[in-house]
Amino acid sequence: MYQRDNILSLLPTSALPKTAGLAAALLLSAGPAIASLDDVSFGVPPWPGVTVKSEVAAQLMEAMGYDTRQSGLAVSVILEGLTRNDVDVYLGGWYPVQTEMVEPLVADGKVEKLVSNIQGATSGLVVPQYVYDAGVTSVADLQANRGRFDGEIQGIEAGTGINTAILEAIEADLAGLGDWNLRESSTAAMLAQAEQKMANEEWVTFVGWEPHWMNVSFDLAYLDDADDAGIAKIESTVWTIVPASLAQEDPQLHRFLSQFVVDIEDQNTWVHGYSYEERPADEVAGEWIEGNLDVVAEWLDGVEARDGTHAIEAVRAAY
Repeated sequence: MYQRDNILSLLPTSALPKTAGLAAALLLSAGPAIASLDDVSFGVPPWPGVTVKSEVAAQLMEAMGYDTRQSGLAVSVILEGLTRNDVDVYLGGWYPVQTEMVEPLVADGKVEKLVSNIQGATSGLVVPQYVYDAGVTSVADLQANRGRFDGEIQGIEAGTGINTAILEAIEADLAGLGDWNLRESSTAAMLAQAEQKMANEEWVTFVGWEPHWMNVSFDLAYLDDADDAGIAKIESTVWTIVPASLAQEDPQLHRFLSQFVVDIEDQNTWVHGYSYEERPADEVAGEWIEGNLDVVAEWLDGVEARDGTHAIEAVRAAY
């Protein structure tokens, strides 16, 4: 049931060549009124949230008359592709984790950081709601209840940023964690262990983040940080990154993407359907679009399909 879906892992795969940049350049030579991409290439890292989010956007673009392709790639490959117009859309620009990777490209005028498509993403230590209700609301409350937790924090894969931060907090004895242990494991194993403990109403603290299906399946609470440990309530923002030329190449697509802002609860639901229930991404996306055309209408406000009709009408006709 559990899929290995660590949000911080990067697993590169081979890229497929494309000609969208050349096609756009040829269209531009005919005049700005008809400037438009024929096909749109998404760079998709192996993260369930970005996978389904990209599928939702792709299905809407298909209804608008575009051909789309989604390629599973490492973030570094995606960013390089954006600078060469081999990739047109990247919906997983996770800040602050990717700040040092993206900002130099923005400063050089190679890519555009278009819109924050997910706002208020959070990561850090979580506890079951019943533990939070019992008074453990901050990292500072863990040590006073060390025996209930067996002095152990459940972590994800070794080498990830949050694990490193926890180990540094333990090393520096921040918030009284000096004699605690971090149990590093796969994301799937961590969540399986946490689920078993919660089924028995045992006390457990582990690494959590949203968007993720754990926020739908489990009743969780995010701990406040303490002693500036940097291991709780870490706020993040997810950006849409596109080639700097997209606004000129395809103003309609650019407008749609600038308005494509996803509610975090919706993405939690998408990830639950795709990763926890193991349903195909296209099924999860299509079902959600059909049931939420009012939200889609906001994303497509003022946007035209490739044939010049209102984009929302093209989507309604398709769904």
